[in-house]
Amino acid sequence: MSVTQQTKTKVIAITGASSGIGEATARALVAKGYQVALLARRLDKLKELVSELGEDKAYALKADVSDFDTLNNTFADIHSKFGSIDGVFANAGTGVNSPGVAEGDVREWSTMLGANVNGLLYTAKASLPYLKDSEGHFLLTSSAAGRMTLKGSVYGATKWFAYGFGMNLAEEMREWGGKCTTICPGMVNTPFFDEPKDDKIAPEDIAEAVLYALSSSKTACVREVFVMPADKP
Repeated sequence: MSVTQQTKTKVIAITGASSGIGEATARALVAKGYQVALLARRLDKLKELVSELGEDKAYALKADVSDFDTLNNTFADIHSKFGSIDGVFANAGTGVNSPGVAEGDVREWSTMLGANVNGLLYTAKASLPYLKDSEGHFLLTSSAAGRMTLKGSVYGATKWFAYGFGMNLAEEMREWGGKCTTICPGMVNTPFFDEPKDDKIAPEDIAEAVLYALSSSKTACVREVFVMPADKP
């Protein structure tokens, strides 16, 4: 049976799907019977993941979330392929190598703002018409850094934006039966780090948070999920 024939299966699009939280969430969703559209800049990594998950369950699309026109066309492609979009997980984002303001690199800031702020806005803007049709669910990755003050952290400021945007978008979406969930993880063991950090949150833990939010009943909306490492004092 083709992807387009399986109309009863819910379809979730994931940005930043080539590694870390996005990759783990794709696996978790497919294991629960969802179909997934995988978006990232690294198409080769996405194709490897599609080969693992199955072409009837996953669809890879190269996309840069900081480019609205391309992203807009990408969501049109997803809708054409599957017939509907039931959820979007806006997970793409990046950090900086030079922390703080005085020692910060303005070029890194520009790239980070393109992904963490504009990319989030563009993902919502491009996908909302399809989510409105399905009374769907928009999920986004903020951070514990968006819930606390960190000395000079420009990255943290972008996650404050993500948190506030998610809360505001939830109010907009509820007017037409949609839902919005903001995921706020502490330090996650992802490719952000050069070496694995076993004492941090696993990407699979955040995937479980996404599944939890998606499984809420028609009468409830999980607005926020705040996840910290178990060893956090």
